[in-house]
Amino acid sequence: MGLPDAGKLLWAEESELALNLPPGPFPLPVIGNLHLLDIRRQDKSLMKISEKYGPVFTVHLGFQKVVVLTGYEAVKDALLNTADVFEDRPAIPIFYHIQHGNGVFFSSQELWKTTRRFTIATMRDLGMGKHLGEERMVEELHFLIELIRSFKGGPFQLRFLNMAPTNITFAILFGRRFDYEDPTFLTLIKMVWVGRDL
Repeated sequence: MGLPDAGKLLWAEESELALNLPPGPFPLPVIGNLHLLDIRRQDKSLMKISEKYGPVFTVHLGFQKVVVLTGYEAVKDALLNTADVFEDRPAIPIFYHIQHGNGVFFSSQELWKTTRRFTIATMRDLGMGKHLGEERMVEELHFLIELIRSFKGGPFQLRFLNMAPTNITFAILFGRRFDYEDPTFLTLIKMVWVGRDL
């Protein structure tokens, strides 16, 4: 290894330490560690890297640094003991362009934290995570099974399968479930579908 190579290695190691990132394979210019990943089986590629660097390591996907956790113990430790370090996520450019950084799924940083806290609190208030939500799901499943049986083995539109989860959500929001033929229910579903297509 020549002097310039040693300088690059030292700079890379110091920059990793400055960010307090775990060790990982040395990145190549521009592509980072993409050359080490099999696109079809990224999970196997990452597990192979973990054999050398341990269950927590850093890879570079182009210019993006990514901390990888492999194995139950590493994930459990990260989420229970160092949750504040892992509570954010980078913005995904295509989703940022579409959603402008808003929403539960595509926001990041402080907006994501606030939206996530609000969503979890609201879902708990509405019965998610309690037996009440489970009871509504089981009840709705019985209605869905009866609807499918009514076709007597014949074909039916797949949209009927979307009606059950929608009805569970409506039952949580409105306090009662709707019959699948109820005109109010069908109007609400049409409004959801039209809104989704906008």
